[in-house]
Amino acid sequence: MNSDVQIAGDPLAIPHLLPPVPAHPATVAGFVGLARSIAADRDAWAPLVRYDTTSRWYHRLRTGPGYEVWLLSWVPGQGSGRHDHGPSSGVLTVLEGELTEHAATGRRTLTAGAQRVFAPGYVHEVVNDALTPAVSLHIYFPGLTEMPMHGAAHCTPSALETAAP
Repeated sequence: MNSDVQIAGDPLAIPHLLPPVPAHPATVAGFVGLARSIAADRDAWAPLVRYDTTSRWYHRLRTGPGYEVWLLSWVPGQGSGRHDHGPSSGVLTVLEGELTEHAATGRRTLTAGAQRVFAPGYVHEVVNDALTPAVSLHIYFPGLTEMPMHGAAHCTPSALETAAP
C-alpha cells in the first residue's frame, strides 16, 4: 500500500504548499506597527489581563525572532521604578487607562493609544498616577535580557546627575 507521501510527494519539498513565514519587523517603524496591530486586536489580549494589588502583573504575550511582546497591568499607584532595558530597544503602547512616564526630558502623560519608542540605555520610570487601572503593551528587541534599576525615585535632570549609574 502506498503512503500519502509516496503518492503526492513530500509536501516540504514543495515550497508553495508551505504556510508563509510570518513577517518579522526589521525597523523601529515595523515594531511600532506590530504594537498597533496587537493593540487593535483587543479580543486577543483583554481576556488575559489580571490586576494584582501587591505587584505589577505581566504576561509574555508573544515571542518572535529577536523580539518579545509583554502585556502589563498597573493598578493606581504602581510603578516600574527607575530603570533602563539594557541592550534592548522598545515600544511602549498604552492600551487602557493612563500612565505617567518620568525621564530626563521631563514628565509625560500617556493615555490610551499613546506610544513611546526608546533605545538601549534609555532611563525612565513609568507610574500609574491615575485613579483607575491601566494596561500597557511592551515590545523589546532584542528580547529583554536585563532591566537594570537606578536609584533615584523620579527621573528628573537633577536625579540623573546625582545618581550613580
